[in-house]
Amino acid sequence: MSGSAASDGDLLLAWRSGDAVAGRALFARHSAAVQRFFRGVLGAEREDLIQQTFLACLESIDRLRTAASFRTFLLSIARHKLYDHLSRRAGVGARFDPLISTAMELGAASPSQVVGDRLRHDRVLEQLRHLPIELQLVIELHYWEELDTAAIAEILDIPRGTVKTRLMRARDQLRVRLGPELDDDGARDGSLRALGARLGEPSGDLGDH
Repeated sequence: MSGSAASDGDLLLAWRSGDAVAGRALFARHSAAVQRFFRGVLGAEREDLIQQTFLACLESIDRLRTAASFRTFLLSIARHKLYDHLSRRAGVGARFDPLISTAMELGAASPSQVVGDRLRHDRVLEQLRHLPIELQLVIELHYWEELDTAAIAEILDIPRGTVKTRLMRARDQLRVRLGPELDDDGARDGSLRALGARLGEPSGDLGDH
């Protein structure tokens, strides 16, 4: 089966029937989304988690309800892997709370990782990492993956109304952190989308220094 011409549903059906090539094509199609998901929070420290996510997906694929929700299912697994990783990073006796803890506080990404020549995008990424993890993820899933409220709710395991509230809070906090340079909604949204595109490139350099 040609991976480029087949739909997610076709590839999933073929994969479940034992076509390993179809499975690889399905993962390749969505690998940039998984890379962005971890890269936004962790920078260079992500390869093991990406591999763990795809392995867990392979092991639990029978739980997937519909082929149309494959990317949502995959990113939901990625969220669990990320939160487990950050909980361990917080250490024994420490409490990881995705609505309070930030990537910067947990040492998941340091300021030196996000300072580079492409100043505007680097600055947006740095300020994103100062948001509580779950607010950061809401922003990333909305702008980088262009997911709707229902899909984000499923990935984060929260009600749809909560997604809307957290997206509003995340935008407000990011607006304050970025200051007047990116106070315009259009400029900020454009920078966020351009940043997501760069983080999906295998050779992209943001957050990996």
